Amino acid sequence: MKRIPHWGETIKLLILKGVSDQVRNRFTHFETIRARVENDAEFRATLLEESVECLLSGETEVGKSLLRDYINATIGFQELGGLTEKSPKSLMRMFGPNGNPQARNLFEIIGCLQKCEGLHLKVQAVSATG
Repeated sequence: MKRIPHWGETIKLLILKGVSDQVRNRFTHFETIRARVENDAEFRATLLEESVECLLSGETEVGKSLLRDYINATIGFQELGGLTEKSPKSLMRMFGPNGNPQARNLFEIIGCLQKCEGLHLKVQAVSATG
């Protein structure tokens, strides 16, 4: 999977790729993401990868928001709660605008999502100077 240079622009393009104007206008943000996630495995994997990369780069709010979108469009908070033995409401709060998940919970959830997706994300060091 190739590295995406700028999350916001790329995610927007990926979400809207292949969706006609008529369909795009009918869908809400969530419905558009869900439609892409259901029909495009590469987009689904990229959404998870980008959410983790945002968290690692300090863009916490963006990372949480992307993870929330990913969870909602894939397994949902109810199933995630069952897999992690955490309350779905507690999970929703963790990824809400005021949420502040503990690292232990965050990594457990990311691990669970990777397993469900059949992916293994890895960290790769790159020079910040180019």
